[in-house]
Amino acid sequence: MDLNDKSKYIPRCLDVNYLIKKKVAVAMSGGVDSSLTAAILLDKGFDVIGVTMQLQAGASYLSSDNSCCSANEANDARRVADFLSIPHYIVDFSEEFQNKVVNYFVEEYLKGRTPNPCVACNKYIKFGRLFDFIDELGIDFLATGHYAQIDCINEKYQLKKGLDLKKDQSYVLYNLKAEQLPRVLLPMGLQSKDETRALAEKLNLPVAHKPDSQEICFVPNDDYKAFLQNNADNSADALQAGEIVSVNGEVLGRHNGAAYYTIGQRKGLGIAAEKPLYVVKLDIPSKRVIVGGADDVFASKLTADNIHWIYPQTLPLRATAKVRYGPRIADCIVNSSNDDKVEVTFDTPQRAITAGQSIVFYDDDIVLGGGVIDGIEI
Repeated sequence: MDLNDKSKYIPRCLDVNYLIKKKVAVAMSGGVDSSLTAAILLDKGFDVIGVTMQLQAGASYLSSDNSCCSANEANDARRVADFLSIPHYIVDFSEEFQNKVVNYFVEEYLKGRTPNPCVACNKYIKFGRLFDFIDELGIDFLATGHYAQIDCINEKYQLKKGLDLKKDQSYVLYNLKAEQLPRVLLPMGLQSKDETRALAEKLNLPVAHKPDSQEICFVPNDDYKAFLQNNADNSADALQAGEIVSVNGEVLGRHNGAAYYTIGQRKGLGIAAEKPLYVVKLDIPSKRVIVGGADDVFASKLTADNIHWIYPQTLPLRATAKVRYGPRIADCIVNSSNDDKVEVTFDTPQRAITAGQSIVFYDDDIVLGGGVIDGIEI
C-alpha cells in the first residue's frame, strides 16, 4: 500500500511518466472502492474527474435509501470528490438502464431463468454508455473500483482475476472488448479488501468505514419477488400458481409462481419428505416447479449463447470456468455447437447450473470470455 511506488496500480505496459495529467473518469458509486480508486489515480498524477451515473429516473435521486442508485450514494460520491478537490458530475443513464438492465431482469425471470444484472450493467452501461460518453468528452481512461486486473502479457493487454480471489470480480467483466482494455484502469484488483479499508482510513476518506452494498441496486430491500409483482405482467405464466412435482412426475405440493424459485433451492418448498428436496428445473409453460434429490442438482454439460471472446479462440478449448459469481471454478472443455452456441463439458459434475447466469472461461487467471447459460444436461 505504498503510494510512493509510482508503478503500482498501473498496468505494466503503461509508462507512468506518460500518464501525468492524462484525463481519467472514475465511475464513483459513493462506496469505498471507487472512492479509493479516485484517490490513488489522483496521487499517480492523473487529471481525475468523478462521474456518478444516475440509473433510475426522478424518484431514486429524491429518496433517502442507501442503494447505489440513490441520492445518498450520489451525495457520498460528491463528498469524496470535494475532499479530493476533483470535479464531480452526475450523468443520467436511467433510460438505458431501464431498457438494458431492469427490463432484462424482469423478462428473464418470466422465462424461468435467473438473470445477472451486474453483467448486463457492466456490458451496456459502465463499459457501454459511460465508455462512449467519455469518448465524446475526449477523456483518455475510464476507471472503476472492480476487483480485477488489466495486465500486459507478451505485449497484449489481458483481463485477469483480482489478487484477492475471495473478492475477485472478473466474472462480471468478461464482456470487455480487447480494444477497451488499454483504456480501462482497475487499481483495486491489485490488493485485498482489507488493504482497501486500511488505505482509505489512512487517507481519511469520508467513506472509509461505509459498509459494502450486498443488494441488487434497483430492487428495494433486495426483495425481488415484490419487485416482480410490481413491475411484471401478473398474468404471466411464471407468476401463476402451479404444482411442485418430483423428477418422476409425482405431485408433491403447490407453489405461488415458478419465477419465485431458483435452481438448487432447498428452503421454502413447503414439502414434507424423507430426504431433502431441491429445485432442479422450472417448467414455465406447465407452471411446474420440479424437485429432486441432492444428486439431481448436478450436471455435467451445458450450452451457452451470446458468446463473447476478448480475443478470438480456437475450439475445442481446454479451460476452467465459473458458472456463477464466486471463487468456485471447474475444469472443462469448450466445443462449438449449433446456432453460434458453445457446448461445455465439465470434468466433474457441477451443482445448480442455472439458465440465465453467465459462464466465464479462464486460462489460469486470464479471462478468455464467456456467455449466457442456455441449456443444461444432467
